[in-house]
Amino acid sequence: MLFTSGLSDFAYRLNLEIMRRMFKYCPKCGAELKLKKIEKEKRLTCPECQWVNYENPLPSSAALVRNKKGEILLVKRGVEPGKGKWALPSGFIEIDETPEKACLRELKEETGLKGEIVRLVGVYSQKSLLYRNVLIIGYEVEARGKLSPGSDSQRAEFFPLDKLPDIPFSSHKKIIENSVKKEEK
Repeated sequence: MLFTSGLSDFAYRLNLEIMRRMFKYCPKCGAELKLKKIEKEKRLTCPECQWVNYENPLPSSAALVRNKKGEILLVKRGVEPGKGKWALPSGFIEIDETPEKACLRELKEETGLKGEIVRLVGVYSQKSLLYRNVLIIGYEVEARGKLSPGSDSQRAEFFPLDKLPDIPFSSHKKIIENSVKKEEK
């Protein structure tokens, strides 16, 4: 599985090696990049023009949808990470999208449902071997339409809170937990 609860030193070095292979030359001037310690982190830098490759978390959003019985909508993922596992409808934010638009797009793509943002549940960080760190923005969404799994999901179903299947992403578990806690107040 690509998401983990923490990155080991080995995983960090592996990620750094992948980055070195992906980025060999400076995108500004074309000089060969070198590793240099900047702000306590090893970063790929350009010795010619001083460009620095700052690695940032990859932004994504997730939709928490409940039906009239209070059940939670989950999708059985059809793609990695977590293929075959249950999760909230979610995905990466495209460059020209707001987090809210991405949330509603992913909901439609993965479940066939249209939605409206009710409120922000929270912002979470999820460690990843592939992406190193993913930033997940969780929204509570009111949805309508006919439930139909999309291209990225094998199934889409509502589950009672006390019968949720195993969810591999700690951020999705926290979104559900925090949403329930806010309702209880």
